[in-house]
Amino acid sequence: MSRHFIICVCIVAGVSVCAQEGHPLVGSWHGSRGASTARRTDVTVIMDWDGTQLTGVVNPGFESMALQNGKLNPKDWTVHFEIDSKEASGKIVRCLVDGKIDKLGSDQRTLTGTWQCANAKQTFKLTRDRDYYRGAGEPKATAR
Repeated sequence: MSRHFIICVCIVAGVSVCAQEGHPLVGSWHGSRGASTARRTDVTVIMDWDGTQLTGVVNPGFESMALQNGKLNPKDWTVHFEIDSKEASGKIVRCLVDGKIDKLGSDQRTLTGTWQCANAKQTFKLTRDRDYYRGAGEPKATAR
């Protein structure tokens, strides 16, 4: 084999490895949900997929809600999960969230669908945060 062929193979393999971001569902997602475009609520979802189970949390922090009954259908990239959410009155309601991943090859793919809590049905759109901690986006150390 020629030396040039081996160099080309190494370059192509290196670019492929650097371009990978892991599973399309894994990571943090930010967006909003609501019954209309005028009345929206900000939403943050952090999800993980271990190959069989979808886990994560909605709005991490003091009032976080764990994902329950999480499912991913990789054939059509649909996602389902449930959460127990607290209404303003303090009552706990079950929310069903169903969406589909779009722009699968993009580093800012989207997840859109329906978010239903009790009888209130809303739409949602989330965008996956970029992986700034990998590759070129990684912060550089500064000399002191």
